[in-house]
Amino acid sequence: MKYIKFLSAGVLILFLASCSKKTMDSINRDLNDPTDVPAANILPSAIVSTVFGTAGTDLAWYSSVYTEQSAGVDEQFYDADRRNGITASSLMDNVWNSTYNNLGVLKDIISRTSSGGSNPSPAMLGIAQVLTAYNLAIVTDMWGDVPWSDALKGSGNVHPKYDKQQDVYTAIFGLLNNAIANLSGSNGSAFASEDLIYGGNTSNWLKAAWSLKARYFMHLERVVPTAIDSVLACIPKGFTSGSNAFIFSKYENTQIGSNPWFDFTYMERGDFCAGATLYNLMESRNDPRIQMYFVPIDNNGDIVPAPNGTSDRTRAGNGEYSYSNITAGSEADATVPTPLMTYHELLFLEAEALARKGQSFTAVLQQAIEAAFVFHGLTIGEADNYYTTEVAPRLGTTMAENLQEILTQKYIGMYEQESIEVYNDVRRNGIPTMNNPNNNLSSFGFPERFPYASSEVTSNPQNVPTVNIFKDKIWWDQ
Repeated sequence: MKYIKFLSAGVLILFLASCSKKTMDSINRDLNDPTDVPAANILPSAIVSTVFGTAGTDLAWYSSVYTEQSAGVDEQFYDADRRNGITASSLMDNVWNSTYNNLGVLKDIISRTSSGGSNPSPAMLGIAQVLTAYNLAIVTDMWGDVPWSDALKGSGNVHPKYDKQQDVYTAIFGLLNNAIANLSGSNGSAFASEDLIYGGNTSNWLKAAWSLKARYFMHLERVVPTAIDSVLACIPKGFTSGSNAFIFSKYENTQIGSNPWFDFTYMERGDFCAGATLYNLMESRNDPRIQMYFVPIDNNGDIVPAPNGTSDRTRAGNGEYSYSNITAGSEADATVPTPLMTYHELLFLEAEALARKGQSFTAVLQQAIEAAFVFHGLTIGEADNYYTTEVAPRLGTTMAENLQEILTQKYIGMYEQESIEVYNDVRRNGIPTMNNPNNNLSSFGFPERFPYASSEVTSNPQNVPTVNIFKDKIWWDQ
């Protein structure tokens, strides 16, 4: 009996040990760090990374200084206004890496939501394709030739080749065309809470896709003969009002949840102020948006811009120069939305396209100005009075004269968080004239692009193009 008891006990111990190993493998896991999650749970991160990492920080801030909507008054932006330090490969290392990381996340969503994936969903697939096109367009617009066809393969290819920008643009339009096909007739209500831009409204995502196509075709107007016709073909399918524009409005008044422009200028650094080039254009036109755009330096309501390229070294808010009243006027600006593409931009694109075609554009230009006024808190009546008294008299009889005012109005209307697209416009058209004296230095000049990231220069040197950021223009700006 003792033998049987001991034998039974031994078998039981072996059985329990075996069970313990199997069960421990399954339960000794951090349930807050899953190895596989639904695509819908990844989407919010991709949206926030697009808004913050790609569109809302370094690229936008430097673009604002380069286009003289802002002037650098301290730290690295004081140097950037004087063209110091902006050729360093470390300048945009963070945003390069974060954007490509985000493109990798979006690639994962596309894989999961495609037919045969783990979470097939035409609606979410279309959204991921729109966001991929948006991120990829910013990368190639800021740097030119970039990795794409060989990129995002992890250890499968750690030295991706650089695709020509024209090929990257082909990929961008392919993504948007596929997005339009996937979004048409689909429904995103199942992941409405995870869609932090449109709440699962796929018809609005469709409008965003068509509007972005219009933007990107306009970028190509100097290198693709049919680009203007393509712009005009896309616009009727794009935004129909400011209410369905491509805008992120989910900020929180918290230390980590606020608008990045607010956080940088109001809460932390204050490295740039209102640029004199923008202010002088507005002041010469008696523009009522001046009070909406800029914080006065004193109780008399005086607005004093910082001279581009020659400002004193100071801080925003010290009373010497005015700074943004849009994102840094008060703590209420912590939650001001970030526009990825606005309704007024789409209308300005239409006005430019019509003017280039020699067609009537004035009604659309007036609508664009109205939309820009409303976006910045003014009324249509104020916009119409401004158009009649200040804009219409400046229109001329030639395309060049008309484009000068159309694009100047677009430049004014897209202050300040739309600065990346303003940078694209200034490079593409040279309108308005930039006044920073450092643009004329023989050893420097106007920055035509950003330097490639140090992470690429050091780890992928055989493929990184050699460029001079002051002389070598990107493909569509040749």
